[in-house]
Amino acid sequence: MDTKIESENRPLEKDMMFSKVIKAGSRVYYIDVKRSKKEDLYITITESKRVSAKDEEVPRFEKHKLFLYKEDFEKFKEALNEAIDYTNKD
Repeated sequence: MDTKIESENRPLEKDMMFSKVIKAGSRVYYIDVKRSKKEDLYITITESKRVSAKDEEVPRFEKHKLFLYKEDFEKFKEALNEAIDYTNKD
C-alpha cells in the first residue's frame, strides 16, 4: 500500500490545534489534535473510505472515528508500537 503523508489546507475548526492527512490507497486518515471545553488536548483519528461507485453523481463515504484522550496516549502508543514491531518481524 502506497502511503503518502501531507499537510492539508482545510480551515481549522476553532478547537482544532493540529491536523495531518495520510492518503493510503482508497482510504484517507485524518489525525487531528483538538482542545476540549476544559482546555484538555485529545486526538481524533478518522478513517474515510469511499463506498460509492465512481460513476455515482454524489460520492458516499464511510467514516470511522476514534477519540484518544491524553491520559491514554502512552498506553496507546506502546500498544501500537508493539503491534507494528510484531508485524515487522518477518
